[in-house]
Amino acid sequence: MPSALVIRAPGTNCDQEMLRGFTLAGASAELHHIDAVIASPAMLDRFDLIGFPGGFSYGDDIASGRIFAMKLRERLYPALRRALDRSVPMIGACNGFQTLVQVGLLPGPEIARNWPDTPPAQSLALSDNTTGRFADRWVGVTYEPCSVCVWTRGLAETFAPNAADVQQLPVAHGEGRLVAAEPKVLDALEHRGQVALRYTDNFNGSERAIAGICDSSGLVFGLMPHPERYLTWHNHPYWTRLPAGIKQGDTPGLMMFKNAVAAVISRGASRVAAGSPVLA
Repeated sequence: MPSALVIRAPGTNCDQEMLRGFTLAGASAELHHIDAVIASPAMLDRFDLIGFPGGFSYGDDIASGRIFAMKLRERLYPALRRALDRSVPMIGACNGFQTLVQVGLLPGPEIARNWPDTPPAQSLALSDNTTGRFADRWVGVTYEPCSVCVWTRGLAETFAPNAADVQQLPVAHGEGRLVAAEPKVLDALEHRGQVALRYTDNFNGSERAIAGICDSSGLVFGLMPHPERYLTWHNHPYWTRLPAGIKQGDTPGLMMFKNAVAAVISRGASRVAAGSPVLA
């Protein structure tokens, strides 16, 4: 069974939901405080998936996710790089996404899995919503069918017939507007298939309505919406009115976690076939 690590910090509040997402997807999941991981970085070597949950880490002091990100960047980047070198899927939702872009894990290197020895420079940011207000509601999204993102694989095709009703995700943020250092950063994301999903109404003013991206390998995924809050159909704001047929399958949120777990299992099977040992 694949193993998942969820790293929390003071102020995170979606860690239990993320644990549940990994568990329902078929992984064994553990929750550890970032300071415990910093004290023992080798801990990361035994996990097959890593999650960075939403919330308000360190009270979002200075900026959203800044302190969490700097601790990861300064103290855990080598261990995270080892995990990336062995193709560990990672997810950051909301505050976790804000954290990953400041660490430099998103958008990541141009060449897949070509991670540098030192943390990449930051080229994206999640800034204040154009409304200047905190948004806490469900929003419409579309999934990019040609994205390389492992986590969103197949979602566009599965939910397209019921797009307006089913392709929604909950958001809860005041700093979720994705902006790039320069337009060519966004051009590169588009060209390499790193845009995973977009808002249908772009309520927060994100450039090109981008709601979530991945690195060039498709393994590292960050998004402002909360897939871990949409693991069952009962979470949907009007679930009783959804088409009965669609509710026989997985929600988009759960499907994301299942995709990542399936990628780990597939990787293990490939290593067995090649005669290589499988990581526990």
